[in-house]
Amino acid sequence: MEELEIKLKEQGKIKRLTNKTFQFDPRIGEGYYTANYFLKSRQIVSKQHPGHIVTMQWFQRRDDSMLCGVDEAIAVLHCFASHPEDLEIWALNDGDIISNGEPVLKVTGRYEDFGFLESVIDGILARRSSVATNVMQVTRALRGAATFSMADRQDDYLTQPGDGYATYVGGIKAYSTDAQGKWVGIKGMGTMPHALIEICGGDVCKAADIYHAEFPNEKVVALIDYNNDVVRDAIILAKHLGHDLKGIRVDTSKSLIDHYFDDKDTSGFDPHGVCKELIYALREELDKNGFDYVNITVSSGFTAEKIDAWTKEGVPVNMYGVGTSLVNNTTIGFTGDLVELDGKPEAKEGRRNIPNPRLERVSYPANS
Repeated sequence: MEELEIKLKEQGKIKRLTNKTFQFDPRIGEGYYTANYFLKSRQIVSKQHPGHIVTMQWFQRRDDSMLCGVDEAIAVLHCFASHPEDLEIWALNDGDIISNGEPVLKVTGRYEDFGFLESVIDGILARRSSVATNVMQVTRALRGAATFSMADRQDDYLTQPGDGYATYVGGIKAYSTDAQGKWVGIKGMGTMPHALIEICGGDVCKAADIYHAEFPNEKVVALIDYNNDVVRDAIILAKHLGHDLKGIRVDTSKSLIDHYFDDKDTSGFDPHGVCKELIYALREELDKNGFDYVNITVSSGFTAEKIDAWTKEGVPVNMYGVGTSLVNNTTIGFTGDLVELDGKPEAKEGRRNIPNPRLERVSYPANS
């Protein structure tokens, strides 16, 4: 981790992580995660037609994508290929912006040494690049506004370290769990869930009090939509806590309309969920009552498109919590192709070895 932290500080971006960063399942080397026909091909080539030198390249078909997973893929090759020291590897860097059809990784060596890892690398590049690209789009839309990842609840828990790393590469560096920040050395953050308010019988003030009693050195950031009366409860809580209240988070379900609108005309907009009209009203009431220091965090269904519209308009939000749109929006699929055989062009129809001067030679680490 020290090596990673130094690189992050000195270079300002992730660059060539070592094998020690990733905790691979050793069954990768046994072919447990490999499509069976690749395993059969390795067996056939090893026994019937060995020793041929091939070049394999990986690419995807989307412009303005953020590449991620390259260092992980290289580490897979170094850990599980046979004779990895004999492989010649050229690669781009995690965090690079890539185009449709641009090779991001090229490996030259004996097919029987590394070919069975093709689909594993496809999957690594696809998942990490999809998350990094989704995050990149969100960070662009934020226009400098603060954010944190709530993506822990949107997929299998085992995806958290890798997704968290891709989230970091994409530009979000705050997480809800320790697992999301594992590969980059960042601890999770957060305050209270709806469950804490429920245990207090729906009393937001009591929930805030017991939270503050347990964590006296932290100012409270409280969920405020439990009773679906955001403006009313926010003022009550602010008067109760005073300057011990740092902020409130609005997480209204898309299926609900806040009680603030019960006696108001909503014909000109959609009042469901966390709508901007509710946030404008909340900010106005907080400021009018002397609570201009209370920050507003919003969550529940925020996408890059919605955030872009809100930040462009200047809706008074201090922080956005984003989850589903970061990880459950697969945008990029990678393909690995053999494009050379024994130094000569050889590929299926429509594929060829595409030059890319941006690729960098990757050295085999002496301590591997």
